[in-house]
Amino acid sequence: MSTSSLRQRIACEAARLLSVRRSGDFFDAKRAAARAICGGWARSSDLPTDLEVREALQRLVPLEVLEAGASEASHRYAALGSLLEPLESINQPRHSHPEGDVLFHSLQVYELVRGHRPYDIDLQLAALLHDVGKGIDPADHVAAGLAVLEGLISERTTWLIEHHLEARQRREGTLGVRAARRLRNHESYEELDLLCECDRDGRVPGAVVPELDEALDAILELEVSLGDLT
Repeated sequence: MSTSSLRQRIACEAARLLSVRRSGDFFDAKRAAARAICGGWARSSDLPTDLEVREALQRLVPLEVLEAGASEASHRYAALGSLLEPLESINQPRHSHPEGDVLFHSLQVYELVRGHRPYDIDLQLAALLHDVGKGIDPADHVAAGLAVLEGLISERTTWLIEHHLEARQRREGTLGVRAARRLRNHESYEELDLLCECDRDGRVPGAVVPELDEALDAILELEVSLGDLT
């Protein structure tokens, strides 16, 4: 089977999974489709782009359904904005965060991640939301953040936020061998490590970042343009 034919089959199957809500986002849908069609293995070149899946999805899903999904998404992003806004008033220790408040840091991390993964909605949201719990319980900001984000983000975004501190510990050599192995074996480990890198680098005083509304609008526009129905 030619590569283009295989990509088309995977795109169509991924679109079908999205249309019946058996997969939550494009990343999961493409992986599940590849497993179904290729018996569990596919080269990266065999996987369709998000745009190819979107085109296949548009052939399956009526326009009014896509528009309803966009409306639902706009409400979710408004809720995320209300959780992020208070972070502007939360300052961090200068020795570890010379850039200042939590929101400024989060926007820096988001901007860095977007430069590396311009079409990865889950990863961009994880970058923007990874410290949202600092506005609720600084002593355990990961658990606090995940509690308020439940139902608003995908399982993959949840996993990235849940493990971003462990990724830092792995880089520092303070994470246990078994825990480090579990991270490395996860299919989103590469993105987790990138999030960790951008979390480290997003601490520059005076860095140029978008406004919060601009960042949220950009991710929402990306989600709608890709036909993400989560």
